[in-house]
Amino acid sequence: MCTFGVFETDLLNTMRTIAFREALREALNEEMRRDERVFLMGEEVAEYNGAYKVSQGMLEEFGPRRVIDTPIAELGFAGIATGAAMNGLRPVVEFMTFNFSLVAIDQVINSAAKMLSMSGGQFQMPIVFRGPTGNAGQLAAQHSQNFENWYANTPGLKVVVPANPYDAKGLLKSAIRDNDPVIFMESELMYGDKGEVPEGEYLLPLGVADIKREGTDVTIVSFGKILKVALTAAEELAKEGIQAEVIDLRTVRPIDYTTIVNSVKKTNRLVIVEEAWPLASISTDVGFHVQRYAFDYLDAPIKRVVSADVPLPYAPTLIAAALPNVEKTVKAVKDVMYVS
Repeated sequence: MCTFGVFETDLLNTMRTIAFREALREALNEEMRRDERVFLMGEEVAEYNGAYKVSQGMLEEFGPRRVIDTPIAELGFAGIATGAAMNGLRPVVEFMTFNFSLVAIDQVINSAAKMLSMSGGQFQMPIVFRGPTGNAGQLAAQHSQNFENWYANTPGLKVVVPANPYDAKGLLKSAIRDNDPVIFMESELMYGDKGEVPEGEYLLPLGVADIKREGTDVTIVSFGKILKVALTAAEELAKEGIQAEVIDLRTVRPIDYTTIVNSVKKTNRLVIVEEAWPLASISTDVGFHVQRYAFDYLDAPIKRVVSADVPLPYAPTLIAAALPNVEKTVKAVKDVMYVS
């Protein structure tokens, strides 16, 4: 189920099935054709067609002034993009992984996120920082971290984490048109995922969650690639007569608390599934907000299914043990349902 916002147009266009990376590429191409101020920069985005082939063919169409290969120097090119945004351009910065964004975090947080406030509104900051986040297989501890909650903790930033090609395209187009800095987080494990995307122009509003599956017995909240775990768990639970309502946050700053609270008021139970460490995560904030504004509706304590509080291991068996999965999610739902 998709939330058709006021930003969407041409919804009756023919749907076709494309990959997640193709949806992102379409969004970039359409926005660069629409607005000559938009440009893409990052490591290997031009000559190599992108580390994950998101920017395939873009150098040929837009040329090296708008599709720019950078050195392996995240702090430097994040700073160049921030200055460009201050001067009226609309850069899209690709980090090969958000693990590498830690090298650039001073520019992202101390410059891009704060510039509007520090300048008294004189400088807008229309910039998008995008790339993959989280686990992507056997990449071990330094290349498998989730930073959604890190960036969502920063005033001045918007943080978007799409879960399918349709949302990815509509949200990226909105992010590029936004006058605030946007962190746009993807996943290496999702670039090949396929889904239906309209041929025509459409935008999805930032800050609006989507109910992917309606239900009456329990609310499951998730976002990003781990949403697939939540949806699969909901299908397994349905075989046992438990109807779970699955909410995709899509944006984790701002968070659409209203949709979550209204769902919990209907189902009376909440499970949050997130690929992140347990302390100070998005699920922590969602749980707090629900107990603050829907406490009297809860028939069971809120449960979270998150990653183990350890650096992610390299061994596949240990990776599986550390991350949220369908089995853990089903168990959490049964716990709040008080069934075995």
